[in-house]
Amino acid sequence: MFPSILIVDDEPSIRDSLGGLLSDEGFEILTAANGYEALKVMDKDSPDLVLLDIWMPGMDGIETLKEIKKSNPYIQVIIITGHGTVETAVRATKLGAFDLIQKPLSIDKVILSINNALNFRRLEEENRYLRKKTLEKHSITGNSPIVAQLKSQINAVAPTDSSVLISGENGTGKELVARTIHQLSTRNEHPLIDVNCAAIPEELIESELFGHEKGSFTGAVAKKIGKFELASNGTIFLDEIGDMSLVTQAKILRVLQEQQFQRVGGSRTLQVDVRVIAASNKDLEQEIKAGTFREDLFYRINVVPVRVPALKERREDIPLLVETFLIENTKKGLGPRKQMDDKALAILNDYRWPGNVRELKNLTERLTIMVQDKTIHAADIPAPYNPALSDETAGEEIAFLNADSFKEAKKAFEKAYMTRKLMDNDNNISKTARVIGVERSYLHKKIKQLGVTIG
Repeated sequence: MFPSILIVDDEPSIRDSLGGLLSDEGFEILTAANGYEALKVMDKDSPDLVLLDIWMPGMDGIETLKEIKKSNPYIQVIIITGHGTVETAVRATKLGAFDLIQKPLSIDKVILSINNALNFRRLEEENRYLRKKTLEKHSITGNSPIVAQLKSQINAVAPTDSSVLISGENGTGKELVARTIHQLSTRNEHPLIDVNCAAIPEELIESELFGHEKGSFTGAVAKKIGKFELASNGTIFLDEIGDMSLVTQAKILRVLQEQQFQRVGGSRTLQVDVRVIAASNKDLEQEIKAGTFREDLFYRINVVPVRVPALKERREDIPLLVETFLIENTKKGLGPRKQMDDKALAILNDYRWPGNVRELKNLTERLTIMVQDKTIHAADIPAPYNPALSDETAGEEIAFLNADSFKEAKKAFEKAYMTRKLMDNDNNISKTARVIGVERSYLHKKIKQLGVTIG
């Protein structure tokens, strides 16, 4: 199918000659003598590109361009004019025109501009598709009322530029929520830069956040662009912000207030336009009372609070999450497609899930790899998720706590540890030895010495 081009010009000779030349190049041609006709053709035929004259009686090219972009924001429009000025070109570009070509028209230049515009449109369509796929990938899985409420909050806050504070236990998906907010925001064509505040050493965090100039400190052998600068016009995600020191919190607050900063060792002030999304598994209001978090920073980032529920609060989502993870595991090449029967799901539903969704995801990955059958049964669910198996080892696991001497406690601990690790690895001695970092012969010796039961 050939691309269709709408030529809008009040001069019949331009429409006929340009239309004929472009038709010979393989394009499908539509024409209109004025802006009103052009809008009617747009509604009826949806062309791939518009060649639009500026100077026309009635509705001129600029007004026609405005109307086209209102109803067809992604269509490419090339302006053609015999009286082009810098002011006209700037105005047309601001309204979304792809290019401006002067009359008399050079057919080579027109074809080049058309091909560039069509290629640009294809790239835009690919980017929109990829953003859609990214959004689907990072969508919140679940249909429980509490997740429906979370999705509603995300949809409400995402299009704004307001700061968001995401709270929730470890493993609940706070980063996933942050990425979803960014993907649904008006900044989604710009980067989302994440900062794990708990993982960066205190002496390096200022350099990580604001960058540094070459030679500003020992080891600064080159200029470094900081996270805030990288996030310009996009979003910065400050994960585990509650683990920042008070000194760093003060510097963050100043940047958020003034929207400017200096690199370490630099004298130039850099302006920054970023949206801030922060997350913490700590109760920051309690941290304020304890004197470990700044109250003024809390109110700066907590414009819109979003709480991510723990898995135990949304147990009805477990079957859907399991299904989603099992499909993902197959796509990652971890094993053939698995199903989980109702009894196995019932066991998972009764578990307390201290590690939340992340723990459930890790378990499904383990089961995809280790279970040979296409269906995961209750007997395949390992301890501590499976109470039937947990009861068998519970006595051994607490025996070392009740031992009278260190020697007895050490022996009880080793037995409980070996029993658990063997169970985790399907009683495969070679694999268990590799996992815990000992020789196979040593593990054999310990099993015999401690009286560990296999199978």
